[in-house]
Amino acid sequence: MPFIGNQPALSYTSFAKQDFTTSATTSYTLDNPVTNANELALFINFVRQEPTTAYSASGTSLTLTSATSASDDMYCVYLGKAVQTVNPPSGSVGNSQLDVSAINSQTAETSIAGGDEVLIYDTSASALKKMTRTNFVSGIGGVNTPAFSAEKSGAQSISNTTRTTILFNNEFYDSSSAYDTSTGKFTPQTAGKYLVVSNVFLDSDANSNFSQGFIELYKNSSVITEAIMDERSGNDARRRSVHISAIVDMNGSSDFLLVQGYIDMTSSGTPQIGDMSTFSAFKIIE
Repeated sequence: MPFIGNQPALSYTSFAKQDFTTSATTSYTLDNPVTNANELALFINFVRQEPTTAYSASGTSLTLTSATSASDDMYCVYLGKAVQTVNPPSGSVGNSQLDVSAINSQTAETSIAGGDEVLIYDTSASALKKMTRTNFVSGIGGVNTPAFSAEKSGAQSISNTTRTTILFNNEFYDSSSAYDTSTGKFTPQTAGKYLVVSNVFLDSDANSNFSQGFIELYKNSSVITEAIMDERSGNDARRRSVHISAIVDMNGSSDFLLVQGYIDMTSSGTPQIGDMSTFSAFKIIE
C-alpha cells in the first residue's frame, strides 16, 4: 500500500495495566490520567464493567457506582495508553530470529583501543553492562610495570675478595625510568611484589685461578638472597655463570634493588664481571 513519509516499522503494542487493592469504597486513584471512562477497561472479579454506567473516570480519579469489598479482585487496562516500540518483547528473540551476518568477519575487531567498550554480564545485577577496555584491563589486575632489563655491554673489573656493585650499563628497556645505569639501582615508585632475575659471569682472569665467587641481591642495604660457586676443593676453573631469582616486596617510595659480585682468586690477576651479564625485574599482577 502506498504511503507518504518514512516507511512504517513493524512494532509491538502493549497496553498499560493497573491492579487495585480493594476495600469498601467507591473511590480509587489511577496511575495514569484519563479524559473519561471510555479510556479504561475496568474488570471486577474478572467481569468487564460498562463505562459511564458502572464507573466514571476523569484525570486520576476513578469512581464506582457501587462500592467494592476487600475480597474483590479489580484491575483496569488503559485503552488510551498503549506503549508502542519497534523492539521485540523481552525473551521473544531466539537463535532462529538472528541473522548469521549479525556478527561476522566484517564487524569482528582484531584490535581494541583503550576507549572502546566491551560487553560484560553483571551477575549481582543480572544485567548486561558495558565497560571501556582501559577499565576492563584495570579491573582484572593491571599491567606488569614498572619493569626493566639491562646488561653489561663490557667487562667490569673488580677488586679481589671485595663485594662490588655491578653496573648493568646497557638497558634493553625501562618502562618507568626506574633503573639507574650509573648506580646499578632499580628504584620502582609503585608498591607491590616484583620478580627479580640476574645472571652474572664471574671471570678470574686465568685458567685454574677461580677459587670461589658469588652474587648477592640487595634490597636497600640488606641481602635478600645469593648464589654461590665454590671451587676451593679443585681450583681448576676460570669462569662461572651464576644465576639468582627472587620475589621481593617493594614499598613504592624508597626501596631499591641492586646486585653485588664477589670473586676470590688463587693467584694474582684482574677479576671481572663479564659482559652480557643481565639484571631484570617487573611488577607481578596480583
